[in-house]
Amino acid sequence: MIKHKNQYINREISWLSFNERVLQESADKNVPLIERLRFLGIFSNNLDEFFKVRYATVKRIVSSGKSGKSVLGGESAKDLLEEITEIVIKQQTQSLEILGDIEKELETENIFLINETEITEKQASFIKNYFIEEVSPLLMTIILNDMVGFPMLKDTAAYLAVKMVLKNQEGCKTQAKKKRFALIEIPKGIDRFVVLPKEGDKNYIIILDDLIRYCLDSIFNMFEYESISAHMIKITRDAELDIDNDLSKSFIEKISSSVEHRKISDPVRFVYDKKIGTDTLNFLKEKMDVEDTDSVIPGGRYHNRRDYMGFPSLGRKDLLYAPITPLPVKGLCLEGSLFERIAEKDFLQYTPYQTFSYIIKFLREAALDPKVKNIKITVYRLANNSQVAASLINAVKNGKQVTVQIELQARFDEQANIEYAEQLQAEGVKLIFGVRGLKVHSKICVVERQEGSRIKRYGFVSTGNFNESTARIYTDYTLFTAHDGILKELNKVFDFFETTYKIHKYKHLIVSPHYTINVFKKLIDKEIQNAKAGKEAYIKIKMNSFTSYKMVDKLYQASMAGVKIQLIIRGICCLIPGVKGMSENIEAISVVDKFLEHPRVFIFGNEGDPKVYISSSDWMTRNLDYRVEVGVPIYDKGVKQELLDTFDISWQDNVKARVFSEKHDNAYRKNKKAKVRSQFATYDYYKNKLEK
Repeated sequence: MIKHKNQYINREISWLSFNERVLQESADKNVPLIERLRFLGIFSNNLDEFFKVRYATVKRIVSSGKSGKSVLGGESAKDLLEEITEIVIKQQTQSLEILGDIEKELETENIFLINETEITEKQASFIKNYFIEEVSPLLMTIILNDMVGFPMLKDTAAYLAVKMVLKNQEGCKTQAKKKRFALIEIPKGIDRFVVLPKEGDKNYIIILDDLIRYCLDSIFNMFEYESISAHMIKITRDAELDIDNDLSKSFIEKISSSVEHRKISDPVRFVYDKKIGTDTLNFLKEKMDVEDTDSVIPGGRYHNRRDYMGFPSLGRKDLLYAPITPLPVKGLCLEGSLFERIAEKDFLQYTPYQTFSYIIKFLREAALDPKVKNIKITVYRLANNSQVAASLINAVKNGKQVTVQIELQARFDEQANIEYAEQLQAEGVKLIFGVRGLKVHSKICVVERQEGSRIKRYGFVSTGNFNESTARIYTDYTLFTAHDGILKELNKVFDFFETTYKIHKYKHLIVSPHYTINVFKKLIDKEIQNAKAGKEAYIKIKMNSFTSYKMVDKLYQASMAGVKIQLIIRGICCLIPGVKGMSENIEAISVVDKFLEHPRVFIFGNEGDPKVYISSSDWMTRNLDYRVEVGVPIYDKGVKQELLDTFDISWQDNVKARVFSEKHDNAYRKNKKAKVRSQFATYDYYKNKLEK
C-alpha cells in the first residue's frame, strides 16, 4: 500500500498547468511572432472550455452540498474552486503582459494594433464606411434600464457594457446625473481583426470592439449624453448535457434538445474589464444575480482572446511557422490499389508528418471497388465538408452496405454530428447511435471484400479522429492492416454497438470498458516480475492525459519494483514522478510545440521483445470505464520499429519538453546534449526513410 502525503496531482490543477505550457509558447521568443498570438488564442479557448466543463462539474459538487474529496484527490470542492480562481487570475494577468510584449514586437515589424483613440482622419473615413456597411446591420444593442428582467447572455459571447451619463434637462431640479446602461453584442459574423488600408510599409489593424467604440455616437445619437464609455464583459455557461428520458423522442431529438438547453444553462464564470466603472459593474451583477462567491474574474480590455487564433497573417510568412509538406508513407502508393499493398503487409501513417490522404484514398477505393461489399466505420469528429462522409455516401450510391457508428455526444461537436447523421441517414447509410451510458470514442474501420470464394477484410485503427482538418495540426498514428484476427475482432466491436448485452472476448484487441484496465495491469505485472527476477524491465507510454488513480497506483507499484518508466503526457498528469519510495523510477515529460501531440502509444519491454500497442484511449477514468475504446497490438516488425523510434525521438526532446515534478513549475528539460526538437526531428526521420 502506497502512503504518501502527495500521492496525486489534482486533475483540474494539472490541467491548468498544461494550459500554462500553452501560454509559455506565446511567451517564447523563438516561436514566430504571429504564431505566438495564436497560442494566446489557444490558451484562451482552452480556458473557456475548462470553465464550461471541469469548473462547472466542481461547482455542481459544491451546490450539492458534498465535499467531493473522494473524486477530487482529497481536496474539497469549495477549496478547489478558490484555488482554481486564484490560478486563473494569475494566468490571465500573465497573458495580458505577454500580449503587451507581442504588440510591441509587432510594431518593430511595422504591424500596429490601434484603438479608437489613435485613428487618423484617413482611417476614420474607412472605419465609418465599414461600420455602416458591415457592422451596423449585425449589431444587437439592448437598453437595460427599463427592462424588468435581464437579457439572456450567450455563452462566451463578448459584450460591450455601455454607460451613458445624460445631460441634465432644463428645468430639472435634481443635480444628480442620470445614467443609462446598455449592452452591445460583438457580432461573430465579422472578423474580429479589421485590417485597415496600408500606409507605406505600415500595416494597421483595429479590433472590432474598438471600431464599435469609435462609432458609439452613431448607435446612441438619440440620447443627449455628456459622456459615454464601453467596457467588455463575458459569461461562460455550464456545458453539461442533460438528456431527458422522454421515450417518445428519438436519440437525435434528445441530443438536439440538450444542446439547445445548454444555451440557457447556469453561468459558471463572469469576466469583466477591470477598468469598468464600479457603478456599471454593480448594476450588471445585481441584474444578472451574480454573487462574488461565483467565479468573478477581472480581466483586460479585450475578452474572447481565442479569436487571436485567427489573427491575420498580412502575407508575412516570415512571422509564421514554415508549412511542411506531408510526406508519403514509404511503400504505400496513392496511385495504385491500397488493398493490394495492405494485403502484403501492415503500414503506419503518422499525421501530419505523413499525408492524411491515405484514409481518404482507402475509403474512396472501397466506395468504387465492385468487390467491396461492406464498410463499417466509427465517427467522432468530422471536418466541415468532410471527404470521409462524402466517400461513405459515394459507397452507398455504388450499392455497398455502409454502417456508421456516429457519436452524437462528442463534446462541442454535437450539432455538427447531428447534421451529419441526418445527411448520412438520408443517403441510405445505416447509422448506429452508440451504447446507452457509454460514449464511443474508438477510431476503427473494417472493409469486407469478396475475393474469389472468400471474404477478405481490410481496415484501419487510429489514435485520432478521421478529420482531414485537424489532421494538419494533430499528431496521430493510423495502422492499416489486413490481419484477419484483428479485423474479425473489430467486427465484434461493431456487433457490440448493436447487441450491447453480448460481451465479446478478444485475443488481439484491447477494448474498453470491459478489458482495458485488466489487460494493461497484466502487462505491467509482467514487467514487475521481470524486474524482481533481475531482468530488464521497462514501460514507455505516450498519452494525452493520465488521471486514473488505479493506473497511477499500478505504475507506482512497478516503479517500487524497479521497472524503468518513461511517460510522455501532453496534458493532465495526476501521477507525481521522481518521489523517493514511490516513483523514483518514473520520469515524465510533456511536449507542447507547433503541433498538438495526440497519439496514445504503449510499449512494454517483454524481456527484449517489446509489446507495442496504439489506442484511442488515454488512461482516464472516462476512457477506461465509460467509453468504448479500441487498442491494437503491432505485429509488423517494421511498424513496431517506427513506433519505438518515434517514441524515442519524442523522449529525447530538450527544446519543447517540460518536466513533470512535485514543484508543478513546467520547467523546460535542459541538458548538454545536442538540441532535439522532437516534432521537427520526427519529420526528418520520415524524410530520411524515404531517401533511403
